[in-house]
Amino acid sequence: MKRILPILLALAAAIPASAQNAKAIFAGGCFWCTESDLEKVPGVIAVVSGYTGGQLAKPSYDQVSAGGTGHYEAVEVTYDPRKLGYAQLLDAFWHDVDPFDDLGQFCDKGSQYRGAIFYLNADQKKIADDSKRALERRFGRKIVTGILPAGPFYRAEEYHQDYAKKNPLRYHFYRFNCGRDQRLQAVWGKTPH
Repeated sequence: MKRILPILLALAAAIPASAQNAKAIFAGGCFWCTESDLEKVPGVIAVVSGYTGGQLAKPSYDQVSAGGTGHYEAVEVTYDPRKLGYAQLLDAFWHDVDPFDDLGQFCDKGSQYRGAIFYLNADQKKIADDSKRALERRFGRKIVTGILPAGPFYRAEEYHQDYAKKNPLRYHFYRFNCGRDQRLQAVWGKTPH
């Protein structure tokens, strides 16, 4: 055993950190808000704002926000599965969206602002499907948040990354005026945001 332990420790150290991390992709309306909220979840390493779900390669913010590209404003989450399971991350996502709004999220309307879970593998799909069914039983009504296969994820322009940190006054003004926290409280009860 004494000989095996150093070998195991050396092997573990040789595995790149990125191989130990996992990814998830969610759309929750304004990606500034989704990014900011999910960055606060313990076990989350990084959250990147971007676009996914459409056919247009390398879309711009102007193209996506105008509608018609098929893309959603979305975030790609990198997390440590040793500290945070996908089901726990999914629970944090659910509590950050209005799962009953099929026209968008909060004050942002249009297909580019709808909520969605983009699964990267069969395990994520099963966990997402199970959690959606559980919420439908809990609320006694249909959840309209989509569960879709992940496609290419395109990083948004740099000025969108960490928007809440770079522009706190504008961010909080937008978030308040959009009614996000008020609606989250109405759906889920007290929110930590």
